[in-house]
Amino acid sequence: MSAAINTTAADTAMAAAAPLLRVRDLGIAFAAGKPVVQGVSFDLQAGQKLALVGESGSGKTLTALALLGLLHGARASGQAWLGGAGSAAALDLLSLPEARLRALRGSDIAMIFQEPMTAFNPLMTVGAQIVEALRLQKTLAPERAWQQTMELLGKTGIAEPARCARAYPHQLSGGQRQRAMIAMALARQPRLLLADEPTTALDVSLRGQILDLLAALQQETGMAVLLITHDLNLVHRFADRVLVMEKGRLLEQGSVARIFSAPEHPYTQCLLASRPERDVAENVAATAAAPDTTPPSPPVLAAQALGVNYPARLPGLRGWFKKGRFAALRPTSFTLAPGRTLGVIGESGSGKSTLALAALGLLPFDGQLQVAGRAWRHQSAADRPLRRMVQVVFQDPFSSLSPRLTIEEIVGEGLRVHAPHVTAEQRASRVRQALADVGLTEAALPGLLARYPHECSGGQRQRIALARALIVDPALLVLDEPTSALDVTIQKQLLQLLQQLQKSRGLAYLLITHDVDVVRAMAHEVLVLKDGQVVESGPALQVLTAPEHPYTQRLLAAA
Repeated sequence: MSAAINTTAADTAMAAAAPLLRVRDLGIAFAAGKPVVQGVSFDLQAGQKLALVGESGSGKTLTALALLGLLHGARASGQAWLGGAGSAAALDLLSLPEARLRALRGSDIAMIFQEPMTAFNPLMTVGAQIVEALRLQKTLAPERAWQQTMELLGKTGIAEPARCARAYPHQLSGGQRQRAMIAMALARQPRLLLADEPTTALDVSLRGQILDLLAALQQETGMAVLLITHDLNLVHRFADRVLVMEKGRLLEQGSVARIFSAPEHPYTQCLLASRPERDVAENVAATAAAPDTTPPSPPVLAAQALGVNYPARLPGLRGWFKKGRFAALRPTSFTLAPGRTLGVIGESGSGKSTLALAALGLLPFDGQLQVAGRAWRHQSAADRPLRRMVQVVFQDPFSSLSPRLTIEEIVGEGLRVHAPHVTAEQRASRVRQALADVGLTEAALPGLLARYPHECSGGQRQRIALARALIVDPALLVLDEPTSALDVTIQKQLLQLLQQLQKSRGLAYLLITHDVDVVRAMAHEVLVLKDGQVVESGPALQVLTAPEHPYTQRLLAAA
């Protein structure tokens, strides 16, 4: 039976119109396993923007894949009428043969995947892949198909359609790849567009641009959009109606205004209450030494005229005789004291990651950069003590954790390098303690130490990555988008954990992020980067509440 659904009079009136898609009692189960989606029912009107929200594992993506017949190894039950049940032209997507579904994909239903880098064929240019989609629909001359590809790319706002069409996926930026994916999805003018986390990996301004683009294209073509996401800000800005899922069941649905203003189900209330909260020590002294006894402790990180330049080819004949330089990070100066967080925000290509790599001693740089008073020398043996003091937590723990090592081996690996004198028993004990410090114990997760990363959830993997960094007792953590791939509830838990660890250990954080809410919750000071240059800096709350630079104002408005 389907779960009870909360509706309003307005919702009932809208449902009275013939829907483009009518899903009834959808269930999904893998072979010899329990159902992972049960009793999901909803309607989607033509020209409507419907958001499907919930945490990882709630069944959002499986629901969308079932509509396309892409559930490999799983069986779908129920009904999903395209064209509305009872209509002479209606089709039950869940009972169609593969050949009929293949004809519908792209022409009637298209999908934008979460990560276009893996969805595109890396061996074909972007333009060739869009041409391929166009020529599947009808017989087109190659020249006409290429012309339509240019028109589609131009419609998505790509500045140089011809150049981007001749590029391979890896040669485009994240925003360009996402726009190209949208162009390919729209190539055959579908009636229904499924957008699976289309902006997760993009910075706030690009997110806004992609949302505005989808809204404009939706109004122009009249297609319906089913948006799958865990980003509630995105839902509030884009959608007309919301469906809330948890553990494969549909708990609540209604208009965006009603759901956000008066959520009825406790799970929906929990999701809306999961915004990051600021809980940091505001008045951490930069120096902890008593006056007239010992000299003040140095900053954990100090940069003076720090710059990073890459060689670049000069145009024309000059390029044959002389190399130019591309300034990825223009000279900037800052300090980071113990127990403080420096937030670095900006769009893709602004220099955030370059700054992080320089702080980690992984890039040659100009100017001065010191960690606890010591400079990087770019020599393996000389820099080893600094490597222990500076650790990093990456954006995607699934790709940063070795799939061949167990959790015990991953967390204990740093001790093998920086504390080779520690015995195997001591190392195992410290691994358990490090995992316990981040909220992971074998009592709660039996066999944790012997598990591999793929056997853990996304939030657990990020905690494991944090334990791996903490086990060597660093003074500075470089946090590179540590929560962008996590659900809102898991994100809030991880930020609370980082705040507690900073208070108890006096850790300094260099926080690289495009999430303004995370910066507001965590940072003491902020650097705003644009095109490799700091355009604004200062106390976090001051910059975020009263930004002076127009670029900062645009970033905050986009958020």
